[in-house]
Amino acid sequence: MQYTPSNIEIKWQKFWSENSSFEPSDDFSKDKKYILSMFPFPSGRLHMGHVRNYTIGDAFARYYRQQGLNVLHPIGFDSFGMPAENAAIKNGIHPKKWTYENIDYMRKELSTLGLSFSAERDFATSDPLYTKFEQGFIIDMFEKGLLYRKKGFLNWCPHDQTVLANEQVIDGCCWRCDTEVVKKEMFQYYLKISDYADELLNDLKLLENGWPKQVLTMQENWIGKSTGLEFDLYLDEQSKNLLDGNFEKFDVFTTRPDTIYGVSYTALAPEHEIVSYMLNNGLFSEETAALIRHMKNSNNIDRQKDKQGVSLGINVLHPLTGKSIPVWIANFVLMDYGSGAVMAVPAHDDRDYEFAKKYDLAIHSVIKPLEGELPTECAFTETGILFNSAEFNDVSSTDAKQKVMDLFEEKKIGKKVINFRLKDWGISRQRYWGAPIPLVHCDKCGTVAEKKENLPITLPENVEFTGEGNPIANHPTWKHCKCPTCNGDALRETDTMDTFVESSWYFLRYTASKATWNEKGFEKKEVDYWMGVDHYIGGIEHAILHLLYARFFTKVLRDLGYIENSEPFEKLLTQGMVLKDGSKMSKSKGNTVDPDALIEKYGADTARLFILFAAPPTQELEWNDSAVEGAFRFLKRFYDRSTNVKTTTSLPSINHATLSKEEKFARKKVYEALQRAEEVYTERYTFNTMIAGVMEAMNALGAQENKEIWTEGYWILLSIMEPVVPHICWELSDKLFTCKNLVPQKMVGEVFEVDSVNMGVSVNGKKRAEIEVGVGDSQESILALAKESIAKWLEDKEIVKEIVIPNKLVNIVIKG
Repeated sequence: MQYTPSNIEIKWQKFWSENSSFEPSDDFSKDKKYILSMFPFPSGRLHMGHVRNYTIGDAFARYYRQQGLNVLHPIGFDSFGMPAENAAIKNGIHPKKWTYENIDYMRKELSTLGLSFSAERDFATSDPLYTKFEQGFIIDMFEKGLLYRKKGFLNWCPHDQTVLANEQVIDGCCWRCDTEVVKKEMFQYYLKISDYADELLNDLKLLENGWPKQVLTMQENWIGKSTGLEFDLYLDEQSKNLLDGNFEKFDVFTTRPDTIYGVSYTALAPEHEIVSYMLNNGLFSEETAALIRHMKNSNNIDRQKDKQGVSLGINVLHPLTGKSIPVWIANFVLMDYGSGAVMAVPAHDDRDYEFAKKYDLAIHSVIKPLEGELPTECAFTETGILFNSAEFNDVSSTDAKQKVMDLFEEKKIGKKVINFRLKDWGISRQRYWGAPIPLVHCDKCGTVAEKKENLPITLPENVEFTGEGNPIANHPTWKHCKCPTCNGDALRETDTMDTFVESSWYFLRYTASKATWNEKGFEKKEVDYWMGVDHYIGGIEHAILHLLYARFFTKVLRDLGYIENSEPFEKLLTQGMVLKDGSKMSKSKGNTVDPDALIEKYGADTARLFILFAAPPTQELEWNDSAVEGAFRFLKRFYDRSTNVKTTTSLPSINHATLSKEEKFARKKVYEALQRAEEVYTERYTFNTMIAGVMEAMNALGAQENKEIWTEGYWILLSIMEPVVPHICWELSDKLFTCKNLVPQKMVGEVFEVDSVNMGVSVNGKKRAEIEVGVGDSQESILALAKESIAKWLEDKEIVKEIVIPNKLVNIVIKG
């Protein structure tokens, strides 16, 4: 027999396609598994990261199908986004054409890997039908007050010419193109994710048994719940006069009320309304005004690095002592935390200390260590005992936090509040290739939602891509429409939605069957059956952005009455990156591996086997060409040795008691591999140990010649390996067993019963030999065999003591 993977793989891929082998059943009485790998952006070609992601997911899907479960294992394409528009500008090709041509090519690539996806539920998020349902949800959110519009300073990518959410700014740069982000003031639409901050945080507890701890911690930190004191700082009379009576006070928030007596200055964000008033009314020199504008245009990351400040020349009064406190602008103060104003305590905060030292501001210590002296060259930020704090002297800083808040509430000059780092999600994007926001601006009615019967609002196709501005806004006719409320002339919203909106509900769309596909985004009865996703597989880089937004959308759609679920993903597997030469694969580094070329040379099964054998899924995988060759050689040997197997339609009946030692050992190794397989899919996900077990079983089978043992071995091993290398397993299972073996396998306990054990033999505690003894052998016979094995160490020696530890060890104590 000749192993020719290309012929075998084409044959079975055609069979699976023609027989719709991977479509889920509509029989909801069956137990189900919903297996989902994060869908790809259609960039044009698959990379090895995709191959790893989808191979892992496919192994789960195929395993659970074998177990008789109803499996939903879909795929689609996250097809809106800037790369398509950039390609249009660069190559003069329409984003829609570029996108759908790439999708067609990538579908063929996915097919060559033998991935068991549902073909009927495949879609792209740029499909008009998907946009229709999504816009319907957005209208619901708008009408419920969860979508709103306001003006603000936003993260702007000069390269992509669009706004970015806070989560999309990585180290001060655009998450997609790595361009440095600047601040720009403009209108933006926001989804009120902050309304769900508490629930998003609390419900992380529901995920503790299914999600990696690292991901849960990242989300907890991003949501960033903090309890503190909010109070007003009143301007003194001179400062009020300087501001022409337009401002009387501003409020601040602090998580360190215990340091209230150590406040030596306050700081405002450059965007604060008081700063804006002073800028607009010429209360700064040109040089100072230029510095403030520079601060406002700097991204949040840079503003935290190099501390910059400007004295406003105004003062506020300390809320307890009445003393005068200077007000500064500080670039590290951000408008999206609290109210854009902070009290500064340089003696007990590193950032405040650095700023105070730079600008020679007062430093008032009010907490001392429990033991030792206060540091003089840095802030003291540990817990301690209060001093210089009036009635709170000698109180621990931990207790003082609550006591100070109680005092402020008693005096009605402040209150205890909870703040979150998580801010509302800005979803407006000034680009073409995205889903239009289904809102209309009317001079008479204001901003109103489009009527649902007019959905989808699709993109105009006759647009010009120059790389400047928003092609939709520049279109001569598209934005002109009738108001859905009064039928007067109106303007359609020209911003499109952040593509993370599309990926925040796509997993629900897959639950829709053919019967409901065109009528609804998803049907409640079908969602109730399929959700949540049992296994969700993707990269940890999505820990905050996609996974947080998907959790938010699920809760919103629940509250809108569409679904019952509160969480979308039961178990999350974050696969490691694929590396080559120690680095992440990238075209710029020239260290990529082309999946197409790999499959053409070795076949898809070799690629899949290497991917799952080289490393556990959650760890990084280092590419190794010789290991790929090794995977191919194993499959060839696996195929060739099938000539030792008898054709049958049932598992052979074997009398274990009559077998030789080698035959018994071979059976044991086969069933050990089966045992590992069950553990891999239900507990550990360490496919490499399962595959290693199969290799050990093959070696054990090769050490004996009983065809019944070979037949039983292949019956089970083909079943174990089908999720990993499906083509070769279907080919051999069909030839040998008419595929009757691709079912759940039963464990046979007798194979683990042993007739003999190996025991170590020691002399004076030092191991000298090893013997094999029968399980029922007497202690006398064991000692006799042990002494025989160490005869040379016993010559001319007196045996003082003989110790036998059953099934483990014999120790002979001698002297002389």
